[in-house]
Amino acid sequence: MAIIPIRVILNGVTGRMGTNQHLVRSILAIRQQGGVVTSSGDRIVPEAVLVGRNADKLQRLAATHGVEHWTTDLDAALADNANQIYFDALATNLRVENTLKAIAAGKAVYCEKPTAATTAEAVGLAQAARDAGVKNGVVQDKLFLPGLLKLKYLIDTGFFGRILSVRGEFGYWVFDGIDQPAQRPSWNYQKKESGGIILDMFAHWRYVIDNLFGPIRSLACMGAVHLPERVDERGQPYAADADDAAYAIFELANGVVCQFNSSWTTRVRRDDLLTVHVDGTKGSAVAGLRECVVQGDSFTPKPVWNPDIIQPIQFFDTWQWMPNNQTYENAFKIQWEAFLRHVVEDTPFRWDLMEGAKGVQLAELGYQAWSERRWVDVPDLGV
Repeated sequence: MAIIPIRVILNGVTGRMGTNQHLVRSILAIRQQGGVVTSSGDRIVPEAVLVGRNADKLQRLAATHGVEHWTTDLDAALADNANQIYFDALATNLRVENTLKAIAAGKAVYCEKPTAATTAEAVGLAQAARDAGVKNGVVQDKLFLPGLLKLKYLIDTGFFGRILSVRGEFGYWVFDGIDQPAQRPSWNYQKKESGGIILDMFAHWRYVIDNLFGPIRSLACMGAVHLPERVDERGQPYAADADDAAYAIFELANGVVCQFNSSWTTRVRRDDLLTVHVDGTKGSAVAGLRECVVQGDSFTPKPVWNPDIIQPIQFFDTWQWMPNNQTYENAFKIQWEAFLRHVVEDTPFRWDLMEGAKGVQLAELGYQAWSERRWVDVPDLGV
């Protein structure tokens, strides 16, 4: 057994998501387990190189987690031949410029989503990677969540019969910063910073719907700026002009209807921050981030509409929890392992930057549908 070391530039991981999911629970966790086993029995062992603009934050993060290499000089990191992969977790409006630098330097590139602020930029980024012949990928973490893996199992085994409709509910209350500090960064709520829940979440809904339920044919969307005034991290008030909620219907090519509500201005009264409710001719299921409940045709209750009495059926009690028959790894870590194998062994990795461009396209079409107040078709990107 040989050890295959691979250095990974992690740009923009001083934020909560980058630190927790990509550095600690992915790269460092993979190191701690002894690496990723290849088909020949060797082990790919990643080593983090932290890059960012704030030296103090980088130094503290590196010291906390025992990371040897960090720098504020991205160009120097890209010029170092020992660094083989570039990962980008920056704010969306900074991603294209820096990732193009990495592509030009010949690095394999792996990006958070959305990969760009516009479809043209996202497609251009994907084409640049293809033209340069560098391996590339985009994070599509929700496909590897335990709840959605259980949902995929139900689909693959025919539990639903013919799927009729899907209803996704995502979101939670993000404080405006006035009475309590906000738990999301202020750039999320400013158009000039590529903020907005449509750009942020439609990138997710595209790959979730495409991979589980079928290709999207058309959509209708209404966005909203429910809280136009917020207070930022420095305690300064600012105009929040980017959408903080979106209400969309997606018509699939196979006739399935998907409704997805996305909101940072809703208080949660459901099983999880994300729930995906699937109805089929033979059964239904509701999946959250980790759990999934099912109701088959044979144990579906038969309610009768009668508003004059207290509802006699306890509907929540008529569902069954799917068992946890296996151990589920962190969703981000699973995809990181697959990308590391792709880079080292050239194993298939279908979640490339062009898949990321499809998510940006859906967001752009969502804004168009909202602006024009009509249904909009989803064309093939043709590349």
